[in-house]
Amino acid sequence: MLVDKNRHITHLDLDTFFVSVERLNNPKLIGKPVIVGGDGGRGVVASCSYEARKFGIHSAMPMYAAKRLCSHAIIVRGDYEAYSKYSGLVTDVIRDTVPMFEKSSIDEFYVDLSGMDKHFGCSLFSAELKKKIYKESGLPISYALASNKLISKVATNEVKPNGQLEIPFGNEKSYLAPLNVTKLPGIGDKTKVLLLNMGVQKVETLAKIPVELMINLLGKPGAELHRRANGIDESPVVPFHEQKSISTENTFQQDTTDLTFLHAELSRMTEKIAFQLRCDNRLTSCISVKIRYTDFENHSLQKTIPASNQDHTLLATVRELFTKLYTRRVLIRLIGIRFTNLLPGNYQINLFDDTQEKIRMYQQIDSIKKQFGEKYLVKAAGL
Repeated sequence: MLVDKNRHITHLDLDTFFVSVERLNNPKLIGKPVIVGGDGGRGVVASCSYEARKFGIHSAMPMYAAKRLCSHAIIVRGDYEAYSKYSGLVTDVIRDTVPMFEKSSIDEFYVDLSGMDKHFGCSLFSAELKKKIYKESGLPISYALASNKLISKVATNEVKPNGQLEIPFGNEKSYLAPLNVTKLPGIGDKTKVLLLNMGVQKVETLAKIPVELMINLLGKPGAELHRRANGIDESPVVPFHEQKSISTENTFQQDTTDLTFLHAELSRMTEKIAFQLRCDNRLTSCISVKIRYTDFENHSLQKTIPASNQDHTLLATVRELFTKLYTRRVLIRLIGIRFTNLLPGNYQINLFDDTQEKIRMYQQIDSIKKQFGEKYLVKAAGL
């Protein structure tokens, strides 16, 4: 069976989430082109309002390019504490209302309403949930109801802003058919160029290409892309369980005061759990460092930072805390690092301050680690 008529999945997406939060805190921004991101020469656009998008501005664009396109845009640096607060508020509303949901990012959710059509009605329930979220948080939200996650996500993107849509069972393939192939998740720049060179612009055309040819062109991803073009997606909604922290410790075989060795260990440990954060699409906003001396006396410090999952930002704070902690100048038995105040977020690095080159660097590093293993690519400082 290509799709299951008994599945009912709603994809919820908070419209221009960062901008919407800024507007709640500053109503003067309503109706104006707003860009969230770093205002320096190396800054990158993290998010922008629909008014700004009309000028061609988009996420991950260099700030200098965005300013050229819309010189009168209002630039806001961004407040991740506020974003975390509102994301948590919406999460609480959904948690208290629906039987099962998946939080896929700081501003996106999948809700499994399978079985509710017999009792309340999935369409009515989704509409009521949208109203409740807006009433409780003041944030606009779009949603689409379909038989699988793929169709619900694509349809949600099509009805933004502040829209809602239901794709009836059996209409999955026909709904996708007239859309541009770039609307499908998983089509990057290289695949897009390849398909366009083949004359493939619409999903309908892509769906007709034999799966064997897609595999020859793209390997295993070609088979998955063929399934998506035909509206097939059997991936489940993964129940959301909020992880409280992520940590690592190292007890040395021999107690030491070798600062070169200790800083190398801090680098290695930070790199390890920062990579895990990015794999889990999470950010941390609180870092703790622990020292255990040779006499088993423990000391720890923590610091709140702007939410991040980038190695160099986290390591700078880890080293700062270690320097403040290590005051006795006696042998160290153990060091530990702990990240808390975790929140969903799929940014490879901090978009407010860093460059596109650094974004691509982290993406390439993570891609290599996922393909070959973490041990094959490590920072020199951690050796």
